[in-house]
Amino acid sequence: MSKWVYTFGDNAAEGRASDRNLLGGKGANLAEMCSLGLPVPPGFTITTEMCNRYYADGRRFPEEFDAQLDAALAYIGKVTGRRFGDPENLLLVSVRSGSRASMPGMMDTVLNLGLNDKTVVALASDSGDARFAYDSYRRFIQMYSSVVLGLDHEIFEEILEDAKARLGHDLDTDLSAEDWRDIIGLYKEKVQEELESPFPQDPREQLWGAIGAVFSSWMNQRAIIYRRLHDIPESWGTAVNVQAMVFGNMGETSATGVAFTRNPSTGENALYGEFLVNAQGEDVVAGIRTPQNITEAARIAAGSDKSSLEKLMPDAFRSFVDISQRLENHYRDMQDLEFTIERGKLWMLQTRSGKRTAKAALKIAVDMAQEGLITKQEAVCRIDPLSLDQLLHPTIDPTAQRNVIGTGLPASPGAATGEIVFSSEEAEEMSSAGRKVILVRVETSPEDIQGMHVAQGILTTRGGMTSHAAVVARGMGKPCVSGAGLLRVDCRNGTLMALGQTFRKGDIITIDGGSGQVLKGAVPMLQPELSGDFAAIMEWADEARRMKVRTNAETLADARMARSFGAEGIGLCRTEHMFFDGQRIVSMREMILADTEKDRRAALAKLLPMQRSDFLELFEIMAGLPVTIRLLDPPLHEFLPKTEEELEEVAEDMGVSSEKLRQRTEALHEFNPMLGHRGCRLAVTYPEIAEMQARAVFEAAVEAGRKAGKLIVPEIMVPLVGLRREFDFVKTRIDAVAQSVMEETGMTIEYLVGTMIELPRAAIRADHIAESAEFFSFGTNDLTQTTFGISRDDAASFIENYQKKGIIEQDPFVSLDIEGVGELVRLGAQKGKTTRPDIKLGICGEHGGDPASICFCEEVGLDYVSCSPFRVPIARLAAAQSAIRKAG
Repeated sequence: MSKWVYTFGDNAAEGRASDRNLLGGKGANLAEMCSLGLPVPPGFTITTEMCNRYYADGRRFPEEFDAQLDAALAYIGKVTGRRFGDPENLLLVSVRSGSRASMPGMMDTVLNLGLNDKTVVALASDSGDARFAYDSYRRFIQMYSSVVLGLDHEIFEEILEDAKARLGHDLDTDLSAEDWRDIIGLYKEKVQEELESPFPQDPREQLWGAIGAVFSSWMNQRAIIYRRLHDIPESWGTAVNVQAMVFGNMGETSATGVAFTRNPSTGENALYGEFLVNAQGEDVVAGIRTPQNITEAARIAAGSDKSSLEKLMPDAFRSFVDISQRLENHYRDMQDLEFTIERGKLWMLQTRSGKRTAKAALKIAVDMAQEGLITKQEAVCRIDPLSLDQLLHPTIDPTAQRNVIGTGLPASPGAATGEIVFSSEEAEEMSSAGRKVILVRVETSPEDIQGMHVAQGILTTRGGMTSHAAVVARGMGKPCVSGAGLLRVDCRNGTLMALGQTFRKGDIITIDGGSGQVLKGAVPMLQPELSGDFAAIMEWADEARRMKVRTNAETLADARMARSFGAEGIGLCRTEHMFFDGQRIVSMREMILADTEKDRRAALAKLLPMQRSDFLELFEIMAGLPVTIRLLDPPLHEFLPKTEEELEEVAEDMGVSSEKLRQRTEALHEFNPMLGHRGCRLAVTYPEIAEMQARAVFEAAVEAGRKAGKLIVPEIMVPLVGLRREFDFVKTRIDAVAQSVMEETGMTIEYLVGTMIELPRAAIRADHIAESAEFFSFGTNDLTQTTFGISRDDAASFIENYQKKGIIEQDPFVSLDIEGVGELVRLGAQKGKTTRPDIKLGICGEHGGDPASICFCEEVGLDYVSCSPFRVPIARLAAAQSAIRKAG
């Protein structure tokens, strides 16, 4: 019989932290905390395997599960001295999700389960606090009706707000027990009205419903979107955790809170968090009430007049500080903690590795390594390479004039400018049109996940530093300002009121997630300085990695940027990008229109000095580092005008008839240009193009070498080779030009001629091509296109559909298809080395900046990856992590 349920409590547990895949992150850590002797309410975890079984059996539970559930409930009863469903000895439970990967707010939770019309009376008697009991019951009805019965949460919020207005109260805590009884009656009437059946009173029926609802929430829309954004496989499933309830809403000696052992925004080594007196956990993250600071230092820094936990409940605070430090030392990482204080007694509800900004992650990793808590290699592996992207983009220029229209909490650092939108739908619509937006909400909810993803930043008027908006924004690396309470947002009418001014959809604002300020209009930005902790991690990464990291660059700005980010050369210089400006495009078009080779060479002679100048500057920027220059790759028609208006204008500028230009354009037209007259095929048809480019390379190398006083060794790459004879034909012309330049200059030139492997045939016949080619660079963009038979430019129309329907997990143009395209790369590398053991192997497609693809490159044994300039730090870190894991 399969074991579906694992118990924990009373300083013992059936599971451990290592059982994360089976018990989910929350369940594994609850078990671990129990084993450490920490105060954890007893409970049990239903495994992730049950989640998969539940879906496989059509959302039904196996028969043997019933007995295991009874035994687990009896275990909780034994530890607590209470019985589930027994009004005389009442046990209430919470039901929470727990995937192995943290998914904050994406799935469902039910608290206070087991309450009904009879047990609420028992709870009031047992606790001696009728107000607390009926407050807990109304919370349960509201949450259960929304999560399990499928009713809109807002239905109950409207009833509650109407009641408070009628009674003249502002806060939920102002309501009396009698008030709550009346509201409960209204809640139950609304359930009956909406569902034509009464609210369920049987605690066991409630429990089965809640467990099924939490498992079902694994497949709700927001969870699906979150998994897709964070590459979490659907097959992982979620666990369900059932625990004895402890109550933070039992009066002024009770509280609930969320904390981090270090600051998740800055990385500062100081306890950081918020709590609410007389509240339950959902109140903290919902942002309905303004939370209080845990430490006195944080309260003073925030200028708050509300007591800190340190002053208000000193005994519980001291216990919490001790436990926080124990957990950080035990897990050797910054922890995200949830806790409840019930009448002065501290209970731990959760610990997990805390989500943090990239800046905080760097500081925490470096500090922990310097504290001796982790090694330098562990510090390198603690950083998500993609998160570095947060540090490579602008922040507000400190000298800029700030027209501040509001201030909130600095919930997630960085700055962003964009047009105001008031809904996720508006954000998606405007973003898809290429417009940058700021999502403005009263408070965000999990349903806003897609809008938050496409927005440049998030602004909310409610919520604290641990609200949904803050946590999710930090995880996404988006700037966020939360709790900007002086702003007034009317989503229905699409207005934002600030300092007497009215802003509407489309108006531009800037948010500063570092200061919490909201600014009118666009504000000048600055590039960040990549020093301090960033430099330390990069230094440690460079010590650990084996592969080199180059950049894809042809402009001087990109080359300089890449060098500043630590690029070790250029892995792909796309020469076609050099022909579109000014006089160059005119000369290029003259060459294309030429009727004879003589005329083509005359036009190419005009381009030669321009190309030579380009290459010279690149060689100088790279200062002796390798530079791989790809010969002209795209079909010639791309350089000709597209519209009739452009055609007439170009013909007049060139002094040729528009008819001739039109005829040439039509002659060059191809039905499938990607597979047409391009790459090495151009060099075979028009060898004079390759010869001009080769001469420009060699002459620039000679001049750069003279200036630098050392030899420059260029690498010339022949694109789209499928046949060795194609490569040999082009290489013969390149070698002839090299010989000619050496004779003319009296200088010896060392150089490499290689090819881009971007056709399946080239990978299959790599051993033969390597007899002539001195290096391979895998062009995985085209190799993916030609392997799948998919146009990258057209794939967007259906790839997302494929992902949603589970046909593929990843877009193969974003992360390398290891099983298909990857096998061709592996085969090409192996065959190339068979013929030429010292052949230089690299990758220069966009996959060169994708951490998962880089890991594969390390496994295959490539010598370098090449990526866009802003991806260079990401690639450096990912290459180091791959080398560490492979070694270890």
